[in-house]
Amino acid sequence: MSTNIVELKLKQGIKEALEKANFNLEIEEKDIVIETPREKTFGDYSSNIAMQLTRVLRTNPRNIATSIIENFNKDEYGVEKIEIAGPGFINFFMKVESLSGVILDILKAKDDFGKNDLGKGIKFNVEYVSANPTGDLHIGHARQAALGDSICRILETCGYDVTREYYVNDAGNQIHNLALSLIARYHQLFDIDKPLPEDGYYGNDIIDIASEIKSKYGDKYLNDDSKETYEFFREYGLKAELEKIKQDLEYFRVKFNVWSSEQAIRDKGSIEKVVEFLREKGFLYEHDNATWFKSSSFGDDKDRVIIKSDGSYTYITPDIAYHLDKLERGYDYLVDLLGADHHGYINRMKAAIMALGYEADKLEIDIVQMVRAIKDGEEFKMSKRSGKALTLRDLCDEAGVDAIRYFFVARSPSSHLDFDIDLATKQSNENPVYYVQYAHARMCSINKLASDAGISLSDDIKLELLDNPAEIELLKHLNDYISTIVEACKDRAPYKITNYAYKLAQLFHAFYSECRVIDENNLDLSTARLALVESTRIVLKNALYLIGVNAPSKM
Repeated sequence: MSTNIVELKLKQGIKEALEKANFNLEIEEKDIVIETPREKTFGDYSSNIAMQLTRVLRTNPRNIATSIIENFNKDEYGVEKIEIAGPGFINFFMKVESLSGVILDILKAKDDFGKNDLGKGIKFNVEYVSANPTGDLHIGHARQAALGDSICRILETCGYDVTREYYVNDAGNQIHNLALSLIARYHQLFDIDKPLPEDGYYGNDIIDIASEIKSKYGDKYLNDDSKETYEFFREYGLKAELEKIKQDLEYFRVKFNVWSSEQAIRDKGSIEKVVEFLREKGFLYEHDNATWFKSSSFGDDKDRVIIKSDGSYTYITPDIAYHLDKLERGYDYLVDLLGADHHGYINRMKAAIMALGYEADKLEIDIVQMVRAIKDGEEFKMSKRSGKALTLRDLCDEAGVDAIRYFFVARSPSSHLDFDIDLATKQSNENPVYYVQYAHARMCSINKLASDAGISLSDDIKLELLDNPAEIELLKHLNDYISTIVEACKDRAPYKITNYAYKLAQLFHAFYSECRVIDENNLDLSTARLALVESTRIVLKNALYLIGVNAPSKM
């Protein structure tokens, strides 16, 4: 699907020309490839359609190209001239007005420019971060948060109905050890020697929470080993850690619509129901006193234990119940963003989805690779506050939210990422975030200068005056914005938005150095260029919104 208006017109023109040439074939517009040549001498757009059809039509591609050109209505489709190159490439040189029409579309739509109906309201549930509420979010969670939120913004812009979900692992050993760690720290505040559990949590946050309990309740829970006291510390610690996670994510411009609880899934009896369903379907068997799921029957590399010999569930069992819960809530598709250590999880969870009666493609799992912070040429691991692993807050203190969000989505999630803190904090064009944001600030400055000079946009903008090569390149890129969003949406690839924004900034800076915008002696050209600047500013701001980065008016 192309959503570049110029490309759509060229496809329509080529299809019409093929029909006029009496080639007896059926071809759809989506099968016609339109590309942007690297060399400007090869035109604004190019198509290899003649070579595509050589085998079908059994004739020389240059002959096919000649027939297309002879039957192509240049005036109807905004083309200045057409040339044949090489073995049969068709190169199109566009009229300025066919490219500049996008300016009026942008100025009219403003913040809504880029929105499209690709998704047609299809319901997506996107789950990401989902860190255990037992401590601070770390650098790996930060990358997931940036990617997950950006993916959701892009999906929404493309017309999907999106729910952002965080799965709280509030059951099992981690939360048990959180409660025991908190109880130990609480007693230690009264100089009582109570050791932390073997797999306890040693972070300063546990001490802070214990201090809060002491401040509120004094010695009320000293030497009280009752179940009620254990539950109090468990719930208090869980709530405090979860609230801290929510605050950190909100600071990072990430909000969730739904916070789902593993404990709630367990309390509803959902796990027992899903196990019984799989058993009734014949997908479970007993071996070595454990219960196994026949996941290999659904594409997994081997069968999986879902109930251990001691009667406890493996971690995958509540996850199966949780995914069924999401599907039963009516989502058309589920997307999980998981850490690099979850590759083996993909096939077993897809197997479970199929065993429950759903298509495998109902669930998509994107693996997010590791990220390292680099400072002064070396890996930067430690938190200043705790001496432990680098947290999301530490990272924000070092580099700022804008830089982290930009850098963390600027590469494919499947690629390892080295985050250069020194580069991210540079106030120079070497820093891509600064470079892009400075372009937006410069556009705002131009608008103010124009306003001070009494030049404003009118209803009669002579866009045909925008014929400088730097203006043409900028216009072509503006025409590519919606199709870029669609590509980023289909591939769940926010890096395509950062690539687009960076190139837009490059083309704007090139235009600015080449073309004088404010010229009181040529108001028609000034107004046309001002319209180009403002439409570029709108698109750049909209693109930065999709990745959660601010578009400042001053730098």
